[in-house]
Amino acid sequence: MKFTSTDSYVATEDLTVAVNAAVALERPLLVKGEPGTGKTELAKQVAASLGLPIIEWHIKSTTRAQQGLYEYDAVSRLRDSQLGDERVHDVRNYIRKGKLWQAFEADQKVVLLIDEIDKADIEFPNDLLQELDKMEFHVYETGETVRAKVRPVVIITSNNEKELPDAFLRRCFFHYIRFPDIDTMRQIVEVHHPGIKAKLLTEALTQFYEIRDTQGLKKKPSTSEVLDWLKLLLAEDLNPEDLKRDGVNALPKLHGALLKNEQDVHLFERLAFMARRAQR
Repeated sequence: MKFTSTDSYVATEDLTVAVNAAVALERPLLVKGEPGTGKTELAKQVAASLGLPIIEWHIKSTTRAQQGLYEYDAVSRLRDSQLGDERVHDVRNYIRKGKLWQAFEADQKVVLLIDEIDKADIEFPNDLLQELDKMEFHVYETGETVRAKVRPVVIITSNNEKELPDAFLRRCFFHYIRFPDIDTMRQIVEVHHPGIKAKLLTEALTQFYEIRDTQGLKKKPSTSEVLDWLKLLLAEDLNPEDLKRDGVNALPKLHGALLKNEQDVHLFERLAFMARRAQR
């Protein structure tokens, strides 16, 4: 089982090596990187490349580790007992299987995505240490132990909003997705917008990287945002000349696809104002 780039995903050599190393070691792959660099999509493409089903667990700030294992609905059982429902005699009727349980009981190897683990409470990763390490957990209500039939490929993503515990990091294979250089970005664009005119792409990417390198920018535009921007440029049938900027017009065309807060828009407006003053 070897992961490679797919028709819809460009994987750099170091990313390919990281995925295959994690699969070989049977360790969770912890993937960090800027938002919009394709971390979540990576898990889907790994599943597609290896021909495996995928189970996705998207983490929120309110998510608890126990939810990934199972949840016991004691309230419903109490209500049913008051109504004389026969279901109350089997506690299993009130246990909802979580994503880890689903992955563990699968008859074949699956890809388990734990997405944006850093959104949850700081103790969340520690609460999953043993389960991800031993690939088993205990169900106290039934007394059974759930063990993985086939060890899943576990991919965990993080936007680096919180530091993860050392004990958790020790159990993972780590990879940081660097922001693509311009040559890799050309390959990514070709996958999503095949046949785009070379001059338009060169002008757009030159401008995009200039925007990313602007000092004082609060949020740098990401890969997903440049793809959206190019889609708009193509839809508007703009040519390279239409994209040209000068000191008077510092904001890029259709800048709402790239600049996502008022501070960054004001930054470029200030740059234009300063350029106009310099020309007087």
